[in-house]
Amino acid sequence: MMINYNHTVFVFLLLSLGIFKLGSCSENNVTVKCIKSEREALVRFKEGVSVNGIPGKLSSWVGEDCCQWKGVECNNGSGHVTKLNLSNPAGRPRHFDYESNQNRNSPCEACSDPCGSSDTYSRKCPKSSRSLLGDVNSSVSRDVNASLSGEITRYLGNLSSLTHLDLGGNYNLSTQNLYWVSSLSSLEYLYMGGVKIKHTNADWLYAINMLPSLLELSLYSCELKHLPSSLTFLNFTSLHVLDLSYNPFNTSIPKWLFSLTSLTNLDLTSSNQGGIILDSFGSLRSLKYLYLGVNRFYGSIPASIGNLSSLKELDVSYNEMNGTIPESLGQLSNLVKLFLLENSWDGVITEAQLMNLRSLEEFMLTTKKSQSLVFNVTHDWRPPFKLKSLHLESCRIIGPKFPVWLQVQSELTYVTLTNVGFEGTIPEEWLSTISSQLTHLDLSNNQIKGNLPHQLVFPHVTKLFLQNNSFSGPIPSNISDLMPSLQHLDLSENLLYGKIPPSITKIKNLNILVLRRNNLSGEFPPHWNASKMGLRVMDISYNNICGKIPSSMGFLGNLSILVLSNNNLSGEIPSSLQNCSIVSMDFGGNRLSGNLPSWIESEIFMLRLRSNLFSGIIPRKWCNLYKLQILDLAQNNLSGDIPDCFNNFTAMVDHNTSGYEHIENYTEKAHIATKGREYEYDRTLQFVTCIDLSRNSLIGGIPIQITSLTRLGTLNLSMNHLIGSIPKNIGKMQWLETLDLSNNRIFGPIPGSMSSLNFLTHLNLSFNKLTGRIPSGSQLQTLNDATIYKGNPLLCGSPLLIKCPGDETSDGPSITGVDDKQGGDDYERIWFYASIGLGFVVGFWSVCGTLLLKKSWRHCYFRFCDDIKDRIALLIALRVVHLKRKFGLDKK
Repeated sequence: MMINYNHTVFVFLLLSLGIFKLGSCSENNVTVKCIKSEREALVRFKEGVSVNGIPGKLSSWVGEDCCQWKGVECNNGSGHVTKLNLSNPAGRPRHFDYESNQNRNSPCEACSDPCGSSDTYSRKCPKSSRSLLGDVNSSVSRDVNASLSGEITRYLGNLSSLTHLDLGGNYNLSTQNLYWVSSLSSLEYLYMGGVKIKHTNADWLYAINMLPSLLELSLYSCELKHLPSSLTFLNFTSLHVLDLSYNPFNTSIPKWLFSLTSLTNLDLTSSNQGGIILDSFGSLRSLKYLYLGVNRFYGSIPASIGNLSSLKELDVSYNEMNGTIPESLGQLSNLVKLFLLENSWDGVITEAQLMNLRSLEEFMLTTKKSQSLVFNVTHDWRPPFKLKSLHLESCRIIGPKFPVWLQVQSELTYVTLTNVGFEGTIPEEWLSTISSQLTHLDLSNNQIKGNLPHQLVFPHVTKLFLQNNSFSGPIPSNISDLMPSLQHLDLSENLLYGKIPPSITKIKNLNILVLRRNNLSGEFPPHWNASKMGLRVMDISYNNICGKIPSSMGFLGNLSILVLSNNNLSGEIPSSLQNCSIVSMDFGGNRLSGNLPSWIESEIFMLRLRSNLFSGIIPRKWCNLYKLQILDLAQNNLSGDIPDCFNNFTAMVDHNTSGYEHIENYTEKAHIATKGREYEYDRTLQFVTCIDLSRNSLIGGIPIQITSLTRLGTLNLSMNHLIGSIPKNIGKMQWLETLDLSNNRIFGPIPGSMSSLNFLTHLNLSFNKLTGRIPSGSQLQTLNDATIYKGNPLLCGSPLLIKCPGDETSDGPSITGVDDKQGGDDYERIWFYASIGLGFVVGFWSVCGTLLLKKSWRHCYFRFCDDIKDRIALLIALRVVHLKRKFGLDKK
């Protein structure tokens, strides 16, 4: 019994000990403490950076076990730190997924206006819709308040087992060099996009070359300037992803790049590369994504591009390509996205370049040279691809009819066919096929005819551009039902007629409405409900709209650009418009009347009310319009003085104060009278500065304060009743190009400082009461038209023929006729012959007269002649004797 008891106790002890050991082992497997030296390296890193606006980003970095810190991962067995992820999600570009790259949006999804009419590459096609990283300049939200800042310590190089290092998106983070990276021999993934690398030479690459296991390298926007053209030994040959985009390199594509035959993703967007695109790219046969946009490449796409059989995306946009598109492009059967925007393409595209692109979904191509590239495919050819996005601009599509290869594209959601030479009508069957999914339709700058579709419903269309065509008929009365999602509608410069349908006010998301230059008539829709519209731009200029401006427009609180010029509008400007956010108001060329609105807000950039029936004075409250650049009140019935506070127009002094507002996909146009004629400004309107108060009944003098507007380009005060003198310091207006003070009652001298106006190209001071000498100067001397000063009888000097007192000869240019020139030549000839004769007489009688009158001189002269004669005779005789002896003649 005792033995059994002892055996039981013994077994119990063994089991207890086993359980204790097992628990110990289990506890050791769960709790892994990091290496002390690596913890110290991380602490040193933390000490060198500061954390802005990210509570908890590094707050967990306390305690002994760094493997529990946020962003740090360790190997469960060894305890070595293997991964460090301190990236800034707010600063990282969208769709940052090198390994899968599966969730990237199409251009239509990635941005509100992919490849639209914006001027910059980032606005047209954000890189988030084109490449792996997204556009650092546009799609990245550089949230400084959510990033690390400071200096990366070299102690990070002590993390010898590190395989992943991600510091991307921290734009306030920097490092003196990358020497410390060379110690991370196990590193496979290195993401430092946005981190400023202060290397002054190419040593950064030599440090990277010490990483034999590196698979992915992202150094976008690191301010790198040096890229070695060659490496003696290439160590990171297993590299799959290389992103050096948005760095200002000053070299061409290096040769060692073509040895990275494992590359699948290569991004050199906006890296200041140039030259031709080398055939060597054809050796990178594993490439799936190739981005070369926004550089200085020229020439043609190399034929070797056909070797990249795995290629899915190709971007060569915004370069200087001026060659052809090779037929070998058609071999890329896996190509999904092809971007060839904004180059100077030449040549012809046939079925050969397109016939095998069976995977193609997005095709975008534009040329800088209008229609230098021709699409010449058989009319009934049916391509193997089904496009979702198509953008063709300034190339010519051959065919008298809408080609079949476009009609069979039934899955399109984004369509731009601008300036491609289309004529006739657009097949309604095609529009019906794509209407249900279409979001963007741009058929502008063609010669398309016919009516707008009145039956088709486009439930998802947000942007419709049909400007510069020959569409006719009325705007559909039920447009709000046909296109309920419409945000941008541009039907300008067509042949549309009828009224503006009232239903247009029911499109609640409409932001931009452009109906310029049509034959629309009738009155404005009366009801503009604030709860349904966020309208920002309304341009209905150059139509036949009549009646009054509806006061309900005051409900459009977001309205910033209102252009109603050249219609038949009457009545007063409703005061309710002060509830809008107007920065540009153009009501010129109507029959509006009443006083000028004093409620105009200080943010306004352009106020153009010319050619109306306004009366009264110029409101003094307008002196607060510090962002005003264009003030055009010409051809009205205004009276009173010119306010003496125009010097408060700060935008006419400091270009940084401009109130111009850029609206995407809309270019405001305005006619400005300058340099003696009217010019239409569009893209350069933001640089115009003008004050035009001509053809009114203004009185008083020219305020001296107006001369403070040093950036004013045009000043026109003509055809008023102004008196007084021209301000003496008018020469301070250094940018003045046009000055017209004609047809007033201005008296006194023309200030000498006017000769300092070096940019003055148009001057008119005619029909005033100016007196004195016309000043001269380098620029005024080029304005030598006498009509500039016509009607000022007391002016004198060039270019007038009237001499000023004290002038001996006219300062005017002398004109010599042919007869005058001939007469002058005869006069000079007479004097020439007379001087010769006189010289001969004087010379002859000076010698001969002396010999006749003085006997001793005469005897001396003749003795001198006899001596000379004897000497000559003796010399001749001696010479003859010498010759006879020489030839032996004296022996005879």
